[in-house]
Amino acid sequence: MASLGPAVTGEQVPGAEAEPGAAGPPPPSTSSLGPLLPLKREPLYNWQATKASLKERFAFLFNSELLSDVRFVLGKGRGGGGGAAGGPQRIPAHRFVLAAGSAVFDAMFNGGMATTSAEIELPDVEPAAFLALLRFLYSDEVQIGPETVMTTLYTAKKYAVPALEAHCVEFLTKHLRADNAFMLLTQSPQLYLPSGNHEFSKSFCESLCVLKDPQNVTLLGDRVFTEARLFDEPQLASLCLDTIDKNTMDAISAEGFTDIDIDTLCAVLERDTLSIRECRLFGAVVRWAEAECQRQQLPMTFGNKQKVLGKALALIRFPLMTIEEFAAGPAQSGILSDREVVNLFLHFTVNPKPRVEYIDRPRCCLRGKECCINRFQQVESRWGYSGTSDRIRFTVNRRISIVGFGLYGSIHGPTDYQVNIQIIEYEKKQTLGQNDTGFSCDGTANTFRVMFKEPIEILPNLCYMACATLKVRVFPSVLPGSGFPLWYKRTEEGGARNTYC
Repeated sequence: MASLGPAVTGEQVPGAEAEPGAAGPPPPSTSSLGPLLPLKREPLYNWQATKASLKERFAFLFNSELLSDVRFVLGKGRGGGGGAAGGPQRIPAHRFVLAAGSAVFDAMFNGGMATTSAEIELPDVEPAAFLALLRFLYSDEVQIGPETVMTTLYTAKKYAVPALEAHCVEFLTKHLRADNAFMLLTQSPQLYLPSGNHEFSKSFCESLCVLKDPQNVTLLGDRVFTEARLFDEPQLASLCLDTIDKNTMDAISAEGFTDIDIDTLCAVLERDTLSIRECRLFGAVVRWAEAECQRQQLPMTFGNKQKVLGKALALIRFPLMTIEEFAAGPAQSGILSDREVVNLFLHFTVNPKPRVEYIDRPRCCLRGKECCINRFQQVESRWGYSGTSDRIRFTVNRRISIVGFGLYGSIHGPTDYQVNIQIIEYEKKQTLGQNDTGFSCDGTANTFRVMFKEPIEILPNLCYMACATLKVRVFPSVLPGSGFPLWYKRTEEGGARNTYC
């Protein structure tokens, strides 16, 4: 089992000396001392006899000068780090152990361009992460925490130790929540940033768990990953996005949301599976634009907000808002042009609706398979439509969510329709969801998808009514409207059998 808690006991104590001829702890590690000590030290006599297994013997050599033949110098040019004040940190190691556990170390020490230096500088590796890597190579022990997991993951990938990578990913997966999902997507410890730029990384560490000493949070870098590819960990990135889908409001309210880059923002806005009202999503995007203006040191003007949003603005689905939501938010934000505001108001209020440049496809956070239920298997007749509502009463035997209807249209050629669709709970006469929208038919016998703005939950053993009212200027002959299909998504695995009243 991986140890994710505090450091294990039994480590070497700096400054401790072993009595000659006695088995005891190894000499002190230079990883906590600034000055260089002689590389070769006289080994302690018979220490091997006190270790019953190979694992114990190798673990005894971890971070020890005993038999070491190489030193790694970390933190060069950075203050602190446990070494001499303002100096580097030196960590002893054993070439054979490292080469046996990592192909990268094997090439470093035994390849065609192998180094013969007794000291190797690693300016891009965090000392705590490198010690975690060595501990794993020497003893198979995993010691990671919220303050070191990202740098340890980077170090494990750099030196090709996939087993340690897996432990880091597992740790991150267990601690993934809506309030740190965006932070996790944007973390990268590959760069050390100047002091004063670590608040984002620190907040990520603190969001994973309550740290014993927040002042000692490891300082991570925060280079943003585009396309949500976390250290080339697509499974972890996918889990982050799934968490954002299921808890969108909590995720966009978290601090890390405003720190993502434009590509990550667009990748999120393109998703059909966000569970949030579009007006609230728009408000979060405005917050991101304001933060981006600050990062780019731009005045907080409407034009600059529009500029930094760029292609992201077209991904907001304004047609999914109600006219009241649009009037209270986007119409007054100054981010849309006057022409765009007028066109969207026309889209909300007039028939036939003018075409707009924004996506009107509903967002649906459901994961089930989409199915279509037809009352009639074939169509053999038609009748004139008189402008009344077509209705079907139905029940289901398990919980589903209806996302829309398939409606028939004119058989005389292409026609545009305005339509009101509703789902009503029959006994209570309560409207659970409705949408005023439109569709175009092509004169064929096909049905045409007309969708609700949000999925409507349907519970088993209750009677519901599906209602569709077409608004047309003339009354063409239409195919049977009383048999329009229900489009729905299952909200749990397994088949669903639907019965119509």
